[in-house]
Amino acid sequence: MNTLTAALGTDRVRWLRATLTALVAAAVAVGAPFYFAPFQVFQLTMVLLYAVALAGLNLLVGFGGQISLGHGAFFAAGAYTAAVMLDRYDTGHLATLPAAAAGCFLLGLGFGVPALRLRGLYLALVTLSFAVFLPPLLKRLESVTGGSMGLTVDKLQPPAWSGLAEDQWMYFVVLAVTAVALLLARNLLRSRVGRALLAVRDNESAAEVMGVRLSLHKTLAFAWSAMFAGVAGCLYTWVIGFVSPDSFSFVLSITLLAGLVVGGLASLYGPLLGAAFVMYVPSVSQDLSEAAPGVVFGLLIIIVMFVAPTGLAGLPGRVLGAVARRLHRTAALDGRPGAESDTGAESSVPESAPGAESSVEAGRVPDAEPKSPAESGPSATVTPADPAAVDAEPVGAPPRTEKE
Repeated sequence: MNTLTAALGTDRVRWLRATLTALVAAAVAVGAPFYFAPFQVFQLTMVLLYAVALAGLNLLVGFGGQISLGHGAFFAAGAYTAAVMLDRYDTGHLATLPAAAAGCFLLGLGFGVPALRLRGLYLALVTLSFAVFLPPLLKRLESVTGGSMGLTVDKLQPPAWSGLAEDQWMYFVVLAVTAVALLLARNLLRSRVGRALLAVRDNESAAEVMGVRLSLHKTLAFAWSAMFAGVAGCLYTWVIGFVSPDSFSFVLSITLLAGLVVGGLASLYGPLLGAAFVMYVPSVSQDLSEAAPGVVFGLLIIIVMFVAPTGLAGLPGRVLGAVARRLHRTAALDGRPGAESDTGAESSVPESAPGAESSVEAGRVPDAEPKSPAESGPSATVTPADPAAVDAEPVGAPPRTEKE
């Protein structure tokens, strides 16, 4: 009963802490656009939409155990779906979001079929090839995509009743979509599909024995991941108002994967931290070195991975664990019996009589009461270490003759 009460108390504390954290984060997120400048609000908006793309990549790489270097291609597909619908067919902005999500879901579903027979570096090479050939393909389809010049579309304008500026309204719209996407990813991972993905990632053979259909869940992992990337690409079109093939090179795919690894694989908060890294670190690198910002960017990645091998999401746990271990070690040393100095330890040993051998040094435990020779018996006799004592006559023995 006590164990059950303690467990319920622990769950309640965790729930209260999670609720308090969510409320504080929501308050900060809602108040941010009223405190920062328009350009900083734009940067926060980009962080949120990158977080949506990394949440999908986290489903595939972090929880699914598959490598993808072509996530930028799905991002571009969602962006161009929204741009073509807005430019060619003059649809509303909100109608482009489900279209981009559904189109990229089907694209990921079809792309996941050949991935069933591939894994590791082979799968990474195939996904990278998808990110490499898509920009030239977009340039060839000039009648639809605008070719190398790209497409310019109208940004999402705030309604009159909101009283918000364009950047603030765009921030709140992207914030709402990001919150829904992260909640969907969280619920998906806690469902049967998420548990199946984890089983496939840990051990495919064991998962198959337990009844998990490997082909189905691997394909669905690509489909869900592509859908999240398509939603992020649609939001990108809303925010930027312009798309071109050069904006979605294979470097974007590598940057997204690096951001996810830095943020933390298989972590619910990793996509947010990785999105901030993707958005702000290139700007910091540009400020530190205008000649070689890529070098600074690479060095920062190396430093972060050296300090936090499990990503930024696991850094607080590592720090708290190290502090707890050090405090425990210090408490153990302070409370250890006999942890005094060597001088104090030696002084605690009682001194023996002059000329007599200490019982501790001789390796013997002194008897509580002295025994007579008859009680001790022959086994109690200790052989002296002095060679001269070997020839000594025993007490009470008759004198030796010369013959003896």
